[in-house]
Amino acid sequence: MRGLSTLRQVVAQIRVAPDPAPPASARPRPPATAGGRRAPAPPPRPSLAPAAPPLMQIEQRILDRFWPQMRDALQAELDALAVAERHGTPPRCCGTPMAAHDHRPVTCETWMGTIRIPARRWRCRICNRDGRPLVDQLEIEPGHPSGLLARWLGLLGCVASYTLAAELAAHLLRVHVNAMTVWRAVQRLGEAAARHTEAMSAHHADPRTDRPVRAGAPAAVVVAVDGCVLGMQVRATRRRRTTPDEVLPALPPVDDGHFREVKTGVLLVPAERVALSPTRHTVVRRVLVTCLGNADLLFARLWAQLAELQWIGAHTVVVIVGDGAEWIWHRAALFANVCEILDFWHALEHAWTYARLQFGEGSCQADRWASRLAHDLKAGRVQEVLARLKTLRPRSDESRTALDALIKYYTDHASRMRYDEYLRLGYGIGSGAVESAHKQIVHARFRQAGMRWSALGARRLLALRLLLLNGQWATTAQLRMPRSLAA
Repeated sequence: MRGLSTLRQVVAQIRVAPDPAPPASARPRPPATAGGRRAPAPPPRPSLAPAAPPLMQIEQRILDRFWPQMRDALQAELDALAVAERHGTPPRCCGTPMAAHDHRPVTCETWMGTIRIPARRWRCRICNRDGRPLVDQLEIEPGHPSGLLARWLGLLGCVASYTLAAELAAHLLRVHVNAMTVWRAVQRLGEAAARHTEAMSAHHADPRTDRPVRAGAPAAVVVAVDGCVLGMQVRATRRRRTTPDEVLPALPPVDDGHFREVKTGVLLVPAERVALSPTRHTVVRRVLVTCLGNADLLFARLWAQLAELQWIGAHTVVVIVGDGAEWIWHRAALFANVCEILDFWHALEHAWTYARLQFGEGSCQADRWASRLAHDLKAGRVQEVLARLKTLRPRSDESRTALDALIKYYTDHASRMRYDEYLRLGYGIGSGAVESAHKQIVHARFRQAGMRWSALGARRLLALRLLLLNGQWATTAQLRMPRSLAA
């Protein structure tokens, strides 16, 4: 026992040596800042809320609860119309009543889901012509969106690409469609809008149209006109696959000639300008007009809009603001009382072209020379500017060519450069309104990466964007959309 006790005492005195520490160079050290201090810890990983906000959950439950009921109510209304048609008077064709042919239902996509309409098909006994009057009355295209959904899809396709519009429809409307469905809705609705715009222009362009003179017409209306280019498709017709698995060949490259000009006009009343600050003014409202490449058509639509808005009177002065394009000034004679203004910034752009060649790009001398010229032009001293330009001695052949072009440009448009008088009358001297309209109408939707347009597609989408930007989208409810369209 004494030996066992001694052994325990010896074991208790034994200490286990720790592992040898790694060298200082092998230890991981936190990164240090420039002052030798430790860098702050990395930001924590962000976390999402465990659930949606309570109000959003309530909204979602209410929507899920009543969505089927709304669809059932819509289906009941359509069934009632079908019953009324069945017991009503048969349609007539060739002077005789048509006979009932079949009762196969027609399916249609709505924003509340797919519905089935038991529309009766009628057939003429004499000419064998058949039709579904109820389908035509409801403007239904079997298997495709119609009614409110078609107009909502057209609105989404009007502001975003067709692929993105289909994604937005799934989130906003709870409707799952593909990009081609959105494209078709835009084409149908855009064709209806384009036809209405063209018919309105033809109505007001006819000399037999009665135009009552409005006593309260504005004293002056500003019409800013300009154009921008749009890339067009290489092929004349849209390609189609013959089988679902067919792979279409790559498209040929777009040559420089495959572009067309979109001509745009902006109508505004100078008296409706409001001052946002002592040096900044804006207009209360404006009306946009556009067309694809036809100057005569653009001015016909401008005239139609002026007549429709009743902005043109016996003594109304139509102020046309534009650059030096001859297609603008050649058609100014359409208006009886007209005031032509050369855009001030286009006039300065030509002067800067000479200044850079004469004094050097970015030189202080060019800046001082152009600033003095701008001050004199705004003060109405056009003839003094021309006399001074004729005394200049260009330093190179390029600057000589630019100076001759500048003198000719100012000489041709001297009657349109009385900027002091235009500013006193409140007309304005710049075409910033139409430049902004180009960005809103064309650039924001038509000139995204890789986009090329057919003439029909551009015409239809332009008509829809005009309705949206002019605040007239509600009128699409009164447009009758065609059922069949060319690609």
